[in-house]
Amino acid sequence: MIIGLDVGGTHTDAVLISQKGLAKEVKVPTDESHLFQTVLSGIEAVTEGVDPASIRRAVLSTTLATNLVVQQKLPPVGMIVSGGPGIDPKHYRIGDHYYAIKGAIDHRGREIEGLDVSEITAIADRMKKEDIRYVAVVGKFSVHNPEHEKRIASILGQNFERIYLGHQLSGKLNFPRRIATTYLNAAVYPVHKVFFEAVKQSLARKGLDLPLRILKPDGGNMSFDASIEYPAQTILSGPSASVMGALAYAPKSGATLVLDIGGTTTDMALLIDGVPLLESMGVEIGPFKTLIRALQTQSIGVGGDSVVHVDGDRLFIGPERQGRAMALGGPQPTPTDAFSVLGLVDVGDRVLAEKGLAPIAQALGVGVEAAAGRIFEQACRQILDSAEEMIDRINSKPVYTVHELWEGSLIRPRRMMILGGPAPQFAEKLRTLFDGDVSVVPHWQVANAIGCALARTTSEVTLFADTSQMVAVAAGEHISKGISRNFNLEDAGKLALQLLREKALQRGASPDHLDMEVIDACQFNMIRGFRTIGKNIRVRAQIKPGLIQGYDPVAEKLQREDL
Repeated sequence: MIIGLDVGGTHTDAVLISQKGLAKEVKVPTDESHLFQTVLSGIEAVTEGVDPASIRRAVLSTTLATNLVVQQKLPPVGMIVSGGPGIDPKHYRIGDHYYAIKGAIDHRGREIEGLDVSEITAIADRMKKEDIRYVAVVGKFSVHNPEHEKRIASILGQNFERIYLGHQLSGKLNFPRRIATTYLNAAVYPVHKVFFEAVKQSLARKGLDLPLRILKPDGGNMSFDASIEYPAQTILSGPSASVMGALAYAPKSGATLVLDIGGTTTDMALLIDGVPLLESMGVEIGPFKTLIRALQTQSIGVGGDSVVHVDGDRLFIGPERQGRAMALGGPQPTPTDAFSVLGLVDVGDRVLAEKGLAPIAQALGVGVEAAAGRIFEQACRQILDSAEEMIDRINSKPVYTVHELWEGSLIRPRRMMILGGPAPQFAEKLRTLFDGDVSVVPHWQVANAIGCALARTTSEVTLFADTSQMVAVAAGEHISKGISRNFNLEDAGKLALQLLREKALQRGASPDHLDMEVIDACQFNMIRGFRTIGKNIRVRAQIKPGLIQGYDPVAEKLQREDL
């Protein structure tokens, strides 16, 4: 059996999947001030009466890291950056404790300026006095030669609780994005550590000492133990759960719009020929442009519990949420109250819902039922308008699926798949507003948790080779090895896939089902004078995001026992 658990802004969904299909599903309220207790409540409820020995693993999705970034509640982080040829790293300043130091590596990994040990020691002393506990270290070309980053970490020594090095977190060359990526890993580490330790200890006390995975923003998962080395990989794992929850049931041709309509937000994404889209560079969250691999998603503040308000004669839904619907004792009118008045849901007290919508109706100059209808339609139109903006943005730049660059005509989805608590209600209305087919995802109330459970383990490796120096480097994998001058692009691809396999197995992937591919391979000649002195080669390889081997979306069951 597999546990899938997705923590949303309003509810936490948990499912237990056996070989026969969905064995159990629960929803518990999310208490963001006691998120750990929320997670435990969900796991306890879904495993009640179940033999712990029969559970093979649990896959979690958490909003902890995302909430910290969005709410700007990140702890102070020491940022030490060394440069190289090009723009002064001072221009990429991030945070209040940013230090651009002497020392530089060039684009071929050669040292062109040594580190100043006394400068780094003085910075360390200053950070200790300022009670900085978490440090990020980035060198401009550390993906070709990480020695400066390693040396800086060695000088900092044991004076800090955690030090993150840029070359270990991404093999891509984008300097400002690698700075932001490393900074975020250091910043979200403390809250993820608390979550990590509390979950493991509490589950062990309850007899659930089982393998744990955590969903990543690219729609794959990695072992919970590995997540402590890459805590920023938990950012935006919630929206990726929505995509994976719809993936099993998505059509294999054409463009499909996926909407996960919850109580607080609506998460949306596009599938092309049944395949998710990737952010080509990396996720952008708040002010941070990163190299964190992620599916293309968009979240808006429209959900079943969003506050409804009127400004003049205009009606607005969200983005605030102030609690439950008034029909359930909440403080403000919501779309759920409109559903209650329209007879679309049988929850709470309809009289309270009508009382809550009365001021809205009066401001609009209509009856309560007519106001409820307008609220419902406005919520749908806001969702569709945001979806159209997302589609226009995607169409304005190259489109990358999780497989490859997609080269087709403009994306115009003619199918819509909806999941989330109010999915059936929204589907009925959206059918009248959307020019295409609208369907509700099976098990729509917990489909995102199912997506967590069924997501496969993913990894990515970037390899650089310089045949003139006769060295191949995959800095993120701690690999630097000698090569011959005849080393070529094919050799680099084979080596990258070998490293990828090793990395995926370390993160918990099944050795029998590794869907590996090279997604980027290029080389160019290096010229000195009038002759070629060698080749510079770069290869990127990935495990494709997708569902675990053996899941049958038609029968809705697992057909393998080793999952």
